[in-house]
Amino acid sequence: MPRKHTRTKLQALLSFTGTFAGLCVMGAAVYYGIGWTRGYMGDYAIYVIGSALLLSYVGLVKLASLQPDLPQDTEATLSHTPDPGPTLKRGLYYLLPIVVLLWCLTVERFSPGLSAFWSTLVMIVITLTHKPLLSWFRKQPDVSEIKQGWFDMLNGLLSGARNMIGIGVATATAGIVVGAVTLTGIGLVMTEFVEWISGGNVILMLVFTALICLVLGMGLPTTANYIVVSTLMTPVIVTLGAQSGLIVPLIAVHLFVFYFGILADDTPPVGLAAFAAAAIARSDPIRTGIQGFTYDIRTAVLPFMFIFNTELLLIGVDSWLELVLVVASALTAMLVFATATQGYWLTKNRWYETIGLLLIAFTLFRPGFWWDQIYDPYQTYEGEQIVAGLENVPLNDEVRLWVSGENLDGRLVSKLSILPTGPEAGADQQLRFMGLQTYESDGELKVDMVSFDSPAESAGIDFDWSLNRLEVDVQRPPRQLIWIPALLLLGLIFLGQRRRSAIPEPVSAT
Repeated sequence: MPRKHTRTKLQALLSFTGTFAGLCVMGAAVYYGIGWTRGYMGDYAIYVIGSALLLSYVGLVKLASLQPDLPQDTEATLSHTPDPGPTLKRGLYYLLPIVVLLWCLTVERFSPGLSAFWSTLVMIVITLTHKPLLSWFRKQPDVSEIKQGWFDMLNGLLSGARNMIGIGVATATAGIVVGAVTLTGIGLVMTEFVEWISGGNVILMLVFTALICLVLGMGLPTTANYIVVSTLMTPVIVTLGAQSGLIVPLIAVHLFVFYFGILADDTPPVGLAAFAAAAIARSDPIRTGIQGFTYDIRTAVLPFMFIFNTELLLIGVDSWLELVLVVASALTAMLVFATATQGYWLTKNRWYETIGLLLIAFTLFRPGFWWDQIYDPYQTYEGEQIVAGLENVPLNDEVRLWVSGENLDGRLVSKLSILPTGPEAGADQQLRFMGLQTYESDGELKVDMVSFDSPAESAGIDFDWSLNRLEVDVQRPPRQLIWIPALLLLGLIFLGQRRRSAIPEPVSAT
């Protein structure tokens, strides 16, 4: 429907920012305005706040009774949207369940489920009473309004139950999958399969994991999709990545598997989203899925970058300048990657320009790859030299320690562990802080004992394992300097395409 009053862009921006600021103010008012009552009123606070909530409800209903009723969709006079002022005043009391939700979550520190219960209970009371109260304040009492309130509540309960059917089935099915994975050990089989087929290569491991997530996510709703792929495939990346020297934050791993699990909705032949889109567009579902997948797969580079460049997830970003650099480089890299894959920028790309654009996108996404070829990222110590390396490690920091040994299943394991360093200098002090007691044997450093509940035990290190290599970070120039030649190359491609695009195409004679 058209608006009754046209808004300028400035008014629209002010409306958006005003709404956001209003929600922030409401949250702060609930937290600070109600929170102090807990300390001053003790057990009586609940009664005081409940009475204030009831009085606020009655006052807001009184305010709503002074406004005209909202027009119904069936009325012929509904030619434009209602005025926002009276509409807002007419429904201000619907904010009270949100106030109760914030109160329970932030002040009372209830669980999300219990907080939602009390908020829903307030909403039920409002549904039952707001129409009779409106008619009473307007001095037009009508008994049928009470009956209408009960009908509204029952219809709301019925709608909620219908909407929960799909979620209930999805979570129940996901529970069966999780139980099957736990009891049968299929997660270990998945790890062994991906390890065998990838041959220990990290990139191949991620590619095969993405393909398996595409298969696992087919036909599943979002919630069940996430539970299934995160349960089955997250341990694969964490375990195999540690064995290859790649320590990835869990949030990056979850985003990786979830991305490709959701991408299955647009992957033929079981692309549910493609079937829905085809029904709207009246097109062939398989062709729609294939076309949609070709569009979606162009962004598939992003989850790989979550693994190799965790700064995109704001992990390790310590300043506003670094944040701006990360956001700007990621945005530029995505646009450059889209330009390369679609084969067109200012004009049609030439083959060498496409290669250059892909190289630029990779450099912007993962500058550390090239920087590691120029500067070694770590100073390494092997065997007995690990003790000498521990003498010079930075205090209250982290080191990378390669360990190997036999696990409880009798398999030889070699993996990378990230262990913290303590506040005291010295190899013995650092080993004690990590929870390790060691001895030397045949030129190797062996684990004699692992302290209970220590960082070493949490990392999965066991007694009689070998400490193979210690890697300590070294100071080197910022890796973002590699962006300079990449941006210069991007500028050359831009100038070349602008020159070609300015040349008019010859018109063939007919």
